[in-house]
Amino acid sequence: MKVPIASPVMTDKMIEAAANALRNERLTLGESVFKFEDAFARMCGTKYAISVASGTAALQLAILASGAKAGDRVITSSMSFIASANSYVGFGGLPGFADVSESDYNLDPAKLKGAIDVKTKAVLPVHLYGYPAKMDEINDVAKRQNLVVIEDAAQAHGAKYKGKVAGNLADAGCFSFYATKNMHVGGDGGMITTNDDKVADLCTRMRHCGRAKGSNYIHDIIGTTSRLGTVNAAVGLEQLKMLPGWNEKRRAAAKVYDSKLKGVGDLVLPPQPSKDIEPVYHLYTLRTKKRYELKAHLEQKGVGVGLNYEVPIHLQPIYKQLFGYKEGMLPVSEMLCKEVIAIPMFADITLDQQNYVVECVKGFYG
Repeated sequence: MKVPIASPVMTDKMIEAAANALRNERLTLGESVFKFEDAFARMCGTKYAISVASGTAALQLAILASGAKAGDRVITSSMSFIASANSYVGFGGLPGFADVSESDYNLDPAKLKGAIDVKTKAVLPVHLYGYPAKMDEINDVAKRQNLVVIEDAAQAHGAKYKGKVAGNLADAGCFSFYATKNMHVGGDGGMITTNDDKVADLCTRMRHCGRAKGSNYIHDIIGTTSRLGTVNAAVGLEQLKMLPGWNEKRRAAAKVYDSKLKGVGDLVLPPQPSKDIEPVYHLYTLRTKKRYELKAHLEQKGVGVGLNYEVPIHLQPIYKQLFGYKEGMLPVSEMLCKEVIAIPMFADITLDQQNYVVECVKGFYG
């Protein structure tokens, strides 16, 4: 049996929605874009949702709209995809990293305090693998230092923290619709969510070349071209309707893995749900000291795996070169990045597929 690490869905209804948008709407900023934004804002419980061309663009525009500029520091997690830092380093922002907690792989509020300096403007917690960070504590630390908090919710569509949905837990939230996420838009795309009128206005104009309101050729801020295509929005609107059901299926699949892999070898299971945390399992991750051996074994058996993330951001070659980061600076992040391995997880994974994955994992441990 072959079991992929992910399996993006594209139904006939989604294809027809895309075709309908092509036939009947403007190709950029068409009707489907605004319908998708309205629906996504309702899902998150925010006043605004602003669609953009990618998750990275969402982070960049949200950070800029929140007042960060070149020379300001943004603190995030190094155990994340590189876009979490590239989004602001690319316009002259300074990277800052705080170590993560071993219990949930997210930014550790206790470590965050020590990472803040006079140049720090914002904090960017990552809801890694669809498991929300400790937002109350992070927001409290940030508030005391007068810092902006922007959620990197790229992997957390629909996840909940203390009854509130990711994207509505800070000053702004940022999502990615890349193909392997819990929902996608049939290509690259991203979304910014916020309750802040000014942030929403700036993001809306910055994505559209910095145009002044009501004008096509007057520009009163520096902007970029980062609009979500109308066709992509049409697909996203259909995907969003299915997201709650898909997330329930992911949680059910996670329970199957939990029950069948508990106590196997040296495996450490993912952070677990609690009364405060309702994760969405963008990935189902295991920890093991034998990661590379397990990876080779599973791939030989036709089981897809992912190493997320093999090299933490601060140890990426360009970050070491530009900023002088060295091993040992973030010990928990560095340890976890050597041990975490993702096994197949997607909404329509079957029990037979899961049983085969479990059988292969147990076979590795004899």
